[in-house]
Amino acid sequence: MKLPRRNLSPQSMFVRMADDHQPKFHYENWTNDFEAWKASTKPEVMKCLGVFPETVDPNPELKLEWEEEGIRGQRWIIDVNTKLSATVLIFFPTDMKEGEQRPALLCWHGHGPYGKESVMGNRSTPERKADIESTNYDYGLQMAHAGFVTYAVDWLGNADLDDNSKPNWWGNGHNRDWCNIYYLHSTMFGMTSISINVGIGMATTSFVSSLPEIDSDRLGVMGLSGGGTMTLWTALCDDRFKAAEIICYSDLWATFGIRDINYCGMQVAPGLYALVDLPDLQGLLAPLPLLIDVGIRDMCFRVDTAIACYHQLENIYSAADATEHLELDLHPRGHAWGGNKSPEFFRKRL
Repeated sequence: MKLPRRNLSPQSMFVRMADDHQPKFHYENWTNDFEAWKASTKPEVMKCLGVFPETVDPNPELKLEWEEEGIRGQRWIIDVNTKLSATVLIFFPTDMKEGEQRPALLCWHGHGPYGKESVMGNRSTPERKADIESTNYDYGLQMAHAGFVTYAVDWLGNADLDDNSKPNWWGNGHNRDWCNIYYLHSTMFGMTSISINVGIGMATTSFVSSLPEIDSDRLGVMGLSGGGTMTLWTALCDDRFKAAEIICYSDLWATFGIRDINYCGMQVAPGLYALVDLPDLQGLLAPLPLLIDVGIRDMCFRVDTAIACYHQLENIYSAADATEHLELDLHPRGHAWGGNKSPEFFRKRL
């Protein structure tokens, strides 16, 4: 008698589940009625995020102002919710005239030891310089040189909000990923890391928009990798943003998430994959102008499934009659910012 083949691997169980899984609101399973799909899908997706932090007055304090290489930089500290403050870096092009207002870009960072500092071009050590050069990471600085006001803030667990570093030095994460610890903490309060981090970005944007140099009707958002996650959710939750660039965060959850285990607590929300796949989530942005960066040699989000994600996104934008609002920067780098279309994209859209 042939014995049945048993599976004793929990990971294999989840891979098999993903192989058979169809999210409830996966666009390819719907008719071509984009408006009906979006109206049904987005409210259900937003429920996954849980409660957002209570908003507060930012109580801003300018800590430092300096000039270098055609940029006027500012470092502020603001309150982003009732229990947390954050530091914000803002770069102004020095060719701005008195009384002039410019469009502003929120530049989210990805995972890594330096948070917003790399995005804003901090090359003060060989390690920081290498971090930037390996991924063309300093888009906050480069886009300021291109004429935009740019600003950046840390999300939980990075740079000034890193519990393993000064000024915090908790150091009691027991060698665990803080992204996952914060996710567990958040869900205990009916929140998610996404809702807290998006709240940080929204509070920062409200403060930056109040500055006299900013045209608050011309706001964009961009970010690499985990910053692409933050860009996607920020644009979904905050309609003040008129254009977005998602850099190397396109793929399918069955592959990069379940199979490759290439995600963490700051990227997920309870029940999300039961509702949508990643291209569906991106498609909920339509008709918002959207630039997608895909690295041909990206070993984090592999190009085969990244392009499969993009093709599904194309179908959604087409159904939304917004094909002209979607652009692709398919570049020969790895997990990095292409930068080939970004300045012109934001000039055109903002």
